[in-house]
Amino acid sequence: MRTLLTPRMLGAHLLALIAMGAAVALGLWQYDAWQERRSAEAVDLTQDDPLPLTDVIGPSDGFPGDRVGQPVTLAGTWVPDATVLISGRVRDGVDGFWVVTPVEVADAAVPVVRGWVATAADAPAPPTGSADLVGWLQPPEGSGAVDDDPTDDVFPQLRVADLVQRLDGDVYSAYAVAQDGVGGLPAADLEELPDAGRFTALRNLLYALEWWVFAGFAGFIWWRFVRDAQAEERIDHPVASGA
Repeated sequence: MRTLLTPRMLGAHLLALIAMGAAVALGLWQYDAWQERRSAEAVDLTQDDPLPLTDVIGPSDGFPGDRVGQPVTLAGTWVPDATVLISGRVRDGVDGFWVVTPVEVADAAVPVVRGWVATAADAPAPPTGSADLVGWLQPPEGSGAVDDDPTDDVFPQLRVADLVQRLDGDVYSAYAVAQDGVGGLPAADLEELPDAGRFTALRNLLYALEWWVFAGFAGFIWWRFVRDAQAEERIDHPVASGA
């Protein structure tokens, strides 16, 4: 017991306490940063004032993860020849289709979900000419669903890659859901509401785990150091055996 209270051992105890305390604190700081960034990304933007599309995302930009559901204004020109249907879309408990027609904005096209129909035959003719509408911004889909018939105009998901071959220029890495529906179509439901992605701020979480592992390692080193010191004391001062 005397060995644990020597100046050398007291210094070791203090150093271990400082190292473990600092590592735990830094881990908690990174963990809080992870939670704060996920909470910031999950803010509901659907009721915000609309912003011009080009103020939120550029033609060559990746989708801004903190802008899911952001209302945007689209002023451009319809591209009717690139109209497609997206299957498997439920509205009020009825399975149907999204009707999607791109709008060319700032020399690039953004797919616009004009509305919902119960059957493909119910889809009206696509609009032509100028477009001026408000829609909710959504990230491209990528569920891995297989298209059973690549030759038709019906797709199982709304992927930018599927529309590129139908358009001459660039395509935004996003699509918009028209708030009020277009041409009398019922408005489609939002497929993606604001939510924190699986990998949002993952680096902060990994840093937190790394710091906590370091704290555990410092505690292990301290335990080994104390154990070795006690073993040395027993060798140097063996306990006398009973008579």
